[in-house]
Amino acid sequence: MLNEKCIDPTDARLLLALVEQPRATAVALTGQTGLSRNTVAARLAKLEHQGVLDSVERQIPPAMLGYPLTAFITTQVTQRRLDEVADALSGIPEVLQVHGISGQIDLLVHVVATDADDLYRIAGQILAIPGVERTNTALVMRELVSYRITPLLRRCAERSR
Repeated sequence: MLNEKCIDPTDARLLLALVEQPRATAVALTGQTGLSRNTVAARLAKLEHQGVLDSVERQIPPAMLGYPLTAFITTQVTQRRLDEVADALSGIPEVLQVHGISGQIDLLVHVVATDADDLYRIAGQILAIPGVERTNTALVMRELVSYRITPLLRRCAERSR
């Protein structure tokens, strides 16, 4: 069952049009979706307010900023210090994302680095955070499937047909 925060098929069609042309104007989106300009504007405002539209920040490849290495650092933490560890991780610029996960590992930390020495420095910085008990670093050798949401948008858009 879908929860209340799920987008509807019309929103999905609008988002698919934005995927195809991220800088499209409301008028252009009207032409692509068959929706009225007012409907497009209202739905875009609603989607922005709900946090559905991610920032452009996600579209900037770290390699273009001089960070060609990507790694995932699994991290075990003292449970009662989880919030402190998360706050400390957010202060490290090379930490792109942190996921709390189930199992024997507590956090999956997505990092980028300029080279192997820089990655070693970053991993050491994470290990030095009070409450971090153990880390393990896995270097990304190649991205096989990039972040994507379009297949799910298509599925949602097709629900109305």
